[in-house]
Amino acid sequence: MKITKIKTHELEKCYAISPLWYNGKEHLLVAAEKVNKCLLFDLDGNLEETVWEGPGGTMSMVQLPGSNGEFLATHQFYSPNDSKNAKIVLASPRGKDDWEIKTLVELPFVHRFDILTKGGISYLIACALKSGHEYKEDWTSPGKIWVCELPCDLSGINDKNQLKLTPIKEGLLKNHGYCRVEEEGNMWAAVAADNGIFKVIPPAEKGGEWTVETMTEDAASDMTFADFDGDGVTEMLVMTPFHGDTIKIYKPINGKYECIHILPEAYEFAHGIWGANVCGKGVAIIGHRKGNRDLLACLYDGTGYVMEVLDRDVGPANVRVYAKDGKTGLVSTNREIDEIAFYEIESL
Repeated sequence: MKITKIKTHELEKCYAISPLWYNGKEHLLVAAEKVNKCLLFDLDGNLEETVWEGPGGTMSMVQLPGSNGEFLATHQFYSPNDSKNAKIVLASPRGKDDWEIKTLVELPFVHRFDILTKGGISYLIACALKSGHEYKEDWTSPGKIWVCELPCDLSGINDKNQLKLTPIKEGLLKNHGYCRVEEEGNMWAAVAADNGIFKVIPPAEKGGEWTVETMTEDAASDMTFADFDGDGVTEMLVMTPFHGDTIKIYKPINGKYECIHILPEAYEFAHGIWGANVCGKGVAIIGHRKGNRDLLACLYDGTGYVMEVLDRDVGPANVRVYAKDGKTGLVSTNREIDEIAFYEIESL
């Protein structure tokens, strides 16, 4: 793969990435894992605004559907050992470098969340890494998946009148991975934990029930989807176990996801992950935060799965591929060197 790094910015412990439609054009948000900033960039990597100076602890950010720049974000998730005060907030633009931040719901250990839309109704889905914590590396209280219907008007929601969440799946040890999937006009979520990977489907109609299906029972840290071999069937690339070093490829066979390949090399602390169609082929961009700490691309070369190094010793926490003026962009939060990096992918 031919790739060029076009711009970098320094942000200590940079972590979360999200697209944001704001003032008539697409932007990219980048926020820090520790106490630090959230920054707004154009697609060429130029800094446009500072959204907040702190408190950080941002694992996820998602735009409010149909809004001009309003988005939800996690605050105060600083690590698995320091997230009792984690919450989901709403950020609303009021002017350049001037954003109102208010609490929507306090949810200890909320790690990933998203907004899923079905039948014209938006739903909040929030995944808590664990449910309690008493000492370092305490995993005795497994996490949960929480949901609620998201009101069209959030003006009355605040720290005194918070969203009311309901758990739909409990007992999820190390509830870490999340991926939104959109196919055939439907939107659902894949959620990964030590218990396996689960398909979470919003209600078919207002007031209906959520559906949770087991996709695999294998431990998983993160996953993404792409048609790597071009046969019209979407494969699932999985990092395993929690913050682990193994990459597996699963394929749906007779209605079940079966592991068809395990990459032979270890990728210590595998973390950043994004599946995309690049130059007409399914590709997964991944990163790992220990060992060689490389930014990588997993592709199918016609005979098997291969891993290409895109950037060395950068330690990506999260990655995202996006389209920009007929080109393919890639942004990576290279957390281990405090670098937000913007790349252009020129060819496979």
